[in-house]
Parts: sequence; C-alpha cells; structure tokens
Amino acid sequence: MTAVYDCISKGQKSALDSQVSVQGSDEEPPWILEQARKQKTEQLLQRRLELESRLAKCREKESRQRLQYEKGEPLRKRAKVNHGSSASELENEDQFMLADYDSEREEKGSSAVRGDCDGLSVASLDLMRKLGEPLGATQENPETEAADELKIFFCSRTHSQLTQFINELRRVKIPETLWYHDHEECLTGNGQQESSIKHLPLGSRRNLCINPSVVKADSTTAINERCLDLQQPSTPQEKKCPFLPNKHNEVLVNEFRDHTLARIRDIENLGVLGKKIGICPYYSSRAAIKPSEIVTLPYQLLLQKSAREALGISLKGHVVVIDEAHNLMDAITNIHSITITQSQLHRCRIQLRTYLQKFRNRLKGKNRVYVAQTVRLIDSVSECLDRLASQSSKKEDLVTIGEMMSGKGVDQIHLYKLVRYLTDSKLARKVEGYVEYAEKQAPGVQERLVDTTPVLTHIQGFLQALMNPAAEGRFFFERDESSSVSLKYLLLDPTFHFKEVVEEARAVIMAGGTMSPMDDYARHLFPYLATERLKTWSCGHIVPKDHIFVRTVSQTQDGIDLDFSFTRRNSIPLISGLGCCLVRLATIVPDGLVVFFPSYAYLDQVSVQWQKTTFGSENIWTSLAKRKTVFKESKGGPSGIEETLQRYSTAIEEGKGAILLSVVGGKMSEGINFSDKLGRGVVVVGLPFPNLQSAQWKAKLNYIEESTIGRGGSSEEGKAAGKEFYENACMRAVNQSIGRAIRHQKDYASILLLDRRYPTPRISKKLPGWIKQGFNDSKAAATFPEMIQSLQDFFDARL
Repeated sequence: MTAVYDCISKGQKSALDSQVSVQGSDEEPPWILEQARKQKTEQLLQRRLELESRLAKCREKESRQRLQYEKGEPLRKRAKVNHGSSASELENEDQFMLADYDSEREEKGSSAVRGDCDGLSVASLDLMRKLGEPLGATQENPETEAADELKIFFCSRTHSQLTQFINELRRVKIPETLWYHDHEECLTGNGQQESSIKHLPLGSRRNLCINPSVVKADSTTAINERCLDLQQPSTPQEKKCPFLPNKHNEVLVNEFRDHTLARIRDIENLGVLGKKIGICPYYSSRAAIKPSEIVTLPYQLLLQKSAREALGISLKGHVVVIDEAHNLMDAITNIHSITITQSQLHRCRIQLRTYLQKFRNRLKGKNRVYVAQTVRLIDSVSECLDRLASQSSKKEDLVTIGEMMSGKGVDQIHLYKLVRYLTDSKLARKVEGYVEYAEKQAPGVQERLVDTTPVLTHIQGFLQALMNPAAEGRFFFERDESSSVSLKYLLLDPTFHFKEVVEEARAVIMAGGTMSPMDDYARHLFPYLATERLKTWSCGHIVPKDHIFVRTVSQTQDGIDLDFSFTRRNSIPLISGLGCCLVRLATIVPDGLVVFFPSYAYLDQVSVQWQKTTFGSENIWTSLAKRKTVFKESKGGPSGIEETLQRYSTAIEEGKGAILLSVVGGKMSEGINFSDKLGRGVVVVGLPFPNLQSAQWKAKLNYIEESTIGRGGSSEEGKAAGKEFYENACMRAVNQSIGRAIRHQKDYASILLLDRRYPTPRISKKLPGWIKQGFNDSKAAATFPEMIQSLQDFFDARL
C-alpha cells in the first residue's frame, strides 16, 4: 500500500494541495488569511455534519422499512406508466419537421438551431417562459451546492466485476472521525461508532432506466433514443416519462441522493431504490456525485469525454483507479473505433428518401443544404464500399478518406459544419422517428426500415470519425464469411483520448493481476510523461510458491517438437502428438482441466483431426472423453457460454472430471474464475500471435514504427518497438488465460505451456512474476516423461 499512497500523494502537480484554498492577495496579513481559512473550514464542516445527519436519518428509515423494501412496496404511490408504445403513436407528422437552422449563429460558433434550447422552437420557448420553466441547464446556487469531496473513481470492465469490488467495500470498517474547530488535525474516535463510506455506482440508461416503455428496447442506443424522445417538447404531457427529475419533484431527487449515500449499494440496488422512491435513478444519481467519496463505473463512462460530460463528472483533483488495466488500451481503441455495414448504409439511404418524400418541400435554407449534403456523403461512402467489394477479392484492405469522399460534390462538403448540424438539428432522431411513425400508420407494410439500433445515429458516429486526425487512426474495408462488406475506423493511438484523464486527475492508478509486460503502457499511453512521473510495482501471488506447478513443454512423449507457429501447426503428427499429451494429462490432473488454443479455427481443426487419429484401439477424442467429460467453447453468445460452464461445473461436482477446450482471447479467458476444482490444470497450446499479414496489424506496426522515429528514434528502433508491441499483445493474452486459475490463498493448480518457444528469453521474460516464481530452473523445460512424473508428485502431495 505504500506504493499506492506514494502515487496518490505525488500525482498531478497542479492538484497536489488538498487543503482548503483561500482566495486573496499575498500582501494581506496572515491573520486575515487565517480567519478566512477558518471561516471556510467551518462552512464545509457544517455542510458535512448536515449531510451526515441526513444520511443517519435515511439509515434509520431504511431499517424501519426493511421488510417493506424487501417486499418491493413503494414509499409512495407510484406514477402510472403507459406500458404500451412510445409517445409518437398519438402525434402528428409535424413533430418530425426540422427546426429552422440559423446560419448566422452557426458562423458565430453558437448553436445554430433557432431558439436554441435543446432544439426547442421559438414558440416553445415563449410558452416555457410563461410557465416559468428553466430555459437551459439549471445553475446551482453556490451557497447550497454540495461540496465536491475528494473522491476515488474506481472503474472496471463490467458491472459484475464492479459488484465484486463493492462487496469487498462493504466489509471495510472505518472508525468515526471527529473534527475540531480549534485544531487543524483531526482525531479518531473511540471506535464505538463507524463511519459509512459514501459510495455511488454509476451506469447507463440500460442499467438504470425504470420506465417500462423505454427499457423494452433491445439495444443501448435504442434505449437512449427512446428516453430522449420522451423528453421532447412535442411529446404530449401524458406520454412524457413520469420519473424524470424536474423542479416539482426535487424533494424526491434529494431523497434518492441521501438514500443512495446512506448505504453501500450496487447498480441493481440503485435501480430498485429509484422504483421505490418513484424517481429516475439515471438522472437522479448525478446529484450524489459531488458528496460521494467512492464512485464505481464501467470503462465506457470514464474513458469517453462525452459520457463524462453527460453525467456531470469532473476528474479535476480526484483519484482514478482502473481495475483490470491490461484491458485499458484495447478498451480505449474499441470505444473510439466504429464499423458500418453496407446494409446499414442502404437502410439509412431508404430512411432519408422516405423522410424527404414527405418534408422535401418544407425544408428551407440550411436545412435543405445540409440534408442534401448528408445524402451525398452517405451515397459516396456506399458507392466506395460497392466498388471495393466488386474490384477486390481481399478479406480486408486499407481505405483512404479520398476514396470514400470521391462522390460528386462531396469534396466540397465542410465536414465539421455538417457533423455539427447533425448534432444540433437532431436529424437522425427526426428521420428515424418519422419512419417509425409512418410504418405504424401503414400496418400492411412487411419490411420494416427501423430496427432496434437507430442506423442514422450509428452512421453519424462514423462520419465524425472522418474528422479525426489522419495519424490517429485508419479506415479499413472488411469482408466477412458471408461475403457481407463493411467499413471500419480503427483507432491506432489511444494516447490522446486518455491524456485528458491523466492531466485532470490528481493521480491515476492502473491495477491488474496480469499486466505484464508493462513496457507498453509507458510507451503507448504515456509517451508525453517524464519517466520519474511513472511508477511500476509488482508483487508475487498470494498463494505459497509450492501451490503452483509451472512447466514449459517443448516436445511430445514421442519426441515431436511442439512448434505451433502458423507455418507448422497444421502438421498432422503434431496435432496427434498434442492429443496424446492431453490424454496423459487428463489421467493425472484431477477434476477440471482447461486447455486454451490460439484460435477458434485451430480448435475446430484439431477437434476434427482427433476424431480421425487413433490412440491405441480408439481415436484420441474418444480416449479423452473416457478420462474426462469433454466440453468445447464456441463463438456463441453469453447464454451458450453460461450453459457450457454450468455443465462443466456439474460434471466436476459429480466426480466425473471435465476438460474444457477453450480459446485465448475468447469468453472463457476473460472474467471467468476457474478456482479450486474447476481449474486444477491450465494448458496453453502455442503462442496466440495476431495475424501479421492482416491490414489492421500492418497499420498498427507501421504506426508504431513511424511514431518511434518521430520521437527521435532510428529506423531500427522503430522496427524493434513494433516487434515488442506485437509480442506483448500475444503475451498479455497468454497471461490473462493463465490467470483464470488459482483464485485464493489456499488454491493450487498446474500451469503447462506447450510450445518450444516459451523457454526463449524474449518470451519467458514477459510472463508475470508469480508465474516465474513457479519455475524450477533445472526442470522448467524438462522432457515430457520427466514433467509427467513431477506433475504426479505435485498432486500426490495435495490429495
């Protein structure tokens, strides 16, 4: 923990001081500054005491009503909600008409939608003024605004992983702290009372929405759009969301805030709380951000600037902790990359045509110009994709912006202004809303143009990628197994998108059990930081050294080299020898044995070959199945994975034993814990190097080489950096798979690395420290018979 505290205390230099700041001249007498500091401290203390008092009352109330809460009884009469269709069903077509777009305001840099207040018309604004409704973002009174407590933003990949952290947080007991007005130091109480941690979980609308007419949508994007639709001024009052916070139900927002902070809750508890109080937890949770001390949220909400702004999150002066940080670079890349298919482009074009058939003659000025530009740009991208599909037989290839914008007049489009118009005018929402409305008015229509994901909204995100710096990412043409074609924007440099987080935060802590090798983080996430500002720290595993059996295996029992490089791994003798090795291992390793292969395609190839190759009097697959029940991971969705895991676990509990054939980088290699009997053995077959001949990996390595040279390195250093990144990507995947086993202090397991390349220094040095601790240098690369005997002794000592 010393390393963590040191990192926090020496984080961002501009945010080091956590004491109360006092505005004043350096020339003022010290007693004036001291008095001002004391006054400010007393104000903050008073607010803190008031908050603690409210939270104590909430805890008392919840204790009295615990039984009522568990039965799901509301605290008050719930608002009636229409469980049927959305508001647009009872409205006329005029709601989908674009508001006037003021080109003069556009040139001045302000929002160009006339009467701008989230796209409201002038008439709507006049009506809102008469009713006393706020015309923009509400401004909090600085006198009553909650103090922005120094807090920790803890983020991880999924809500299930965050829930594990929250469960541990509930176990923490902190003694009550007493503040004294006349002393600068704070004194700890006698330990009879405990201080509660003010924790807030944040999530998306999909996690927190409580309106049945909204959450029935199938995708996150559709839920977001439906929620925003219900807030539009054109939506009838009886159809608006009854849970949305406003000035009339502010007391419910405050009650939600206090109940949220009174106890440590996970994201599901927050949704239940919102239902009981009768207020939207997604919007109301923002009121609890400033007084909270720990905020948990998934990657997407922290790493996207737009998501942080939407939630009102400021990282200034706070601590950011990123769990499972081995995923960080990939997470940033995935968040800011986007793919569009030809079918989406065609559907979008049909939607625009349907919209223009109705409103073309009513569009004026800039609306007419920008809608026409949108159509031309989509046509140009679609024609480019058609041309590539017909002229190229490649599965993927690099595409330039010039190729996508080669349509008639497209090169004259000002992309920045067009994308801004699409955002301000909300064209996508208007078009998709009208098409959905028109389809409902014509029930005999068989083909629906609107699906669960608003397609124009998705394509708008792709158009925004066209404005990204050319050096930051690349565009690719892709063709899948069904010959469907698509365009993909791939972010190559995650530095810029993470830089703002680093510069705002007081300190950034990246933590994970399988972050090795760690050189990539300094080289590709923090190239702009001085080395003294970066600290790395690694520790051994919690389990004793003799609970881990680690060996590299270079040959089969028949002396065949285990070389699973791309050019040699299809050898039938090699595949057969691998099967024989696993049959021997299945005999010795008790309970569960998990085997990771480089890819799904290779796993399928090996499985087919084992059913043809004999092992004694039967084929290898049958021989494996006699020793353990065999399960195989497929590319299916989460339900298929859960079913396979359940059957695998059941076979082990019934004493049959089981072997799970899985894939490095697949569903089983991330977030699944094979503890105790579920993972007494982990085998990694080969090294899962990415396809070096793919257009995307060529672009990545070329970018790394160019950026290294751009920072003053030589051409040789650039190529070495690319090679290092390539190897590190492979080894991070291997380390993540290995880390599925040995999950607690008393656990034990064997880890076998099957490939003659593992003992080489370039590869072995990239293994985590706790894996290297399990190596016995004299036997780490022993022959197969020697390894089998050592493995038998390892399990005999524990059974």
